[in-house]
This record gives sequence, C-alpha cells and structure tokens, in this order.
Amino acid sequence: METADFIDTLDREGRLLATAAAEAGTGAKVPTCPEWQVRDLLRHTGMVHRWATAFVAEARTSYRPGGELPDLDGEDLLTWFRAGHRRLVGALTAAPADVQCWQVLPAPSPLACWARRQAHETTVHRVDAEAARGGTGAQIAPGFAVDGIDELLRGFHARRRSAVRTEAPRVLRVRATDRDDAVWTVRLSAEPPVTERDDAGAADCEIAGPAVQLYLSLWNRRPFPEVGGDSALAGLWREKSGIVWS
Repeated sequence: METADFIDTLDREGRLLATAAAEAGTGAKVPTCPEWQVRDLLRHTGMVHRWATAFVAEARTSYRPGGELPDLDGEDLLTWFRAGHRRLVGALTAAPADVQCWQVLPAPSPLACWARRQAHETTVHRVDAEAARGGTGAQIAPGFAVDGIDELLRGFHARRRSAVRTEAPRVLRVRATDRDDAVWTVRLSAEPPVTERDDAGAADCEIAGPAVQLYLSLWNRRPFPEVGGDSALAGLWREKSGIVWS
C-alpha cells in the first residue's frame, strides 16, 4: 500500500470510530478491551493521534512520551477526539515525503511509518468502538489486513520488548487462507521472535484463516479462526502478545 492509501484509511477509520463511539455512548463497556469503557478508548486513541502528529508536524527527531489523557467526557470528549484525528490526517497529508522525524517502527521513511501505524492503530480501535456499540461493523480490506499482520509480526514483535518467547526453540506459522503468499514463519526462542514471510520448514503450530479474521485475532480482538498442531503456542500468543502503551 502507498502512504496516501494509509492516510485515506486513517481518515475513514477515525470518522467511523467517532460515529460508533457516539452511538455507543462514552459509558459503554468495550467487550474487546474489558478493562475499558468507550471514554477510555477515545482518550487513549486521541492521545496517540496527538503524539504521532507532533513527531510529523514538528519534525521531532527524538522520542518523547505521549501526553496526559484529558479530563473530558461525553460530547466534549468526542469533539476533542475528532479534532485530534483531523489534525493527524492534515499533518500527514501536508508533510513532505522526506520529512525527518523519529519513527516508532522500521519503514522506508518516517512518513510511511506514521501513516501505516496510525491507520492500523485507528482501525483496531474502530473495531473496539463498534464492539461497544453492537451491530454490524464496517469492512476491512483483506490486503490491508495482510499488511497489518506483517506490521505486527515483523515490526512490533521483532522488538526487544516482545514477550512472546519460549525456553526451547519453537515455530509458529501464520497463514491467511484467502490471499496468495500471505504466510509467515515465526521462530520463537528465549530471544525476540524472528519472522520471515514464507512457509519454509515444519511448524509446531499453525494459526490460519481469512486475512481479516486473522488480523483481528492476532490483535486479540477475535478468536483464532483455525489452530493446528500444538495449541499451547496459540495460547502463548494470546497471553503474551499484547502491545502495552508506555
């Protein structure tokens, strides 16, 4: 996907998130994040949008932590969220392609990194808002889901902070059954996972299913579609793979 495609997705997903949150009400529980109510979801995602905006718009070249969560609720909180989302979309759209700033994950450029990361951040949390509201959710494009799986496996869980580890070497395979060449081999050990985009060699466990279902299940928003082999590795993923904000 091109950077412009990610920005378009971010724009759409943020508006869908706000609509679902308004319809659910800020006091509604979020089934996909049981410790949260919708107000927590809006505060968190709105803070992350502002955090990302500052790196791009101000060309910040070193890491800075996110800001404090606002003491807002109801319509005021929704207005705050929408304003921050619009600023993020505007900053990414206006930024030069070669903008230099700190980036959270490896990517061809900082701009590509932030557009991609915020598109997926906002999509996953849009799903959370729709879970709180109930009813039918908006669709996710399978190609976008494949990209999100790749970002999660080869981006987030390649970092030292990944807790998905095993004492002895094990192999987890992830396979999107509705897309060609959407297969990942995740080599687990006492070190951070090492993931390749292939299906080389035997695997101890395979998690498989349509790309969108697989994407949401790896982000712990849905059950795994299919698990073959040693299901303890799927359980390990469910227990240890959560991405914690800090």
